[in-house]
Amino acid sequence: QVQVVESGGGLVQAGGSLRLSCAASITVGSILTTGWYRQAPGKQLDLVADITSGGNTNYAESVKDRFTISRDGAKNTVWLQMNSLKPEDTAVYYCKITSDWLDSYWGRGTQVTVSS
Repeated sequence: QVQVVESGGGLVQAGGSLRLSCAASITVGSILTTGWYRQAPGKQLDLVADITSGGNTNYAESVKDRFTISRDGAKNTVWLQMNSLKPEDTAVYYCKITSDWLDSYWGRGTQVTVSS
């Protein structure tokens, strides 16, 4: 059984910062990759950033140099530090865990709203 819980969303002005957290509990296997995705109203779900168990990271072009993904493997926690936020970053942000069995688990999401 895997549980994924996101936190840290909220309302911020353009240029501000937020830090999202994704805490996972996994009882069978281990976490291979953790990714942050976002979905704005009327738009598709897009990858924002992900990080492997080895620490390799990947970012969407739109957030490079503004967002940083990091992890604490011992705590199964991943953070997404978001700086220089823009109104177009407004979305529901979801955390996805991929286990070493290649099963995927999603959190319920956290709302990020950036006002202009």
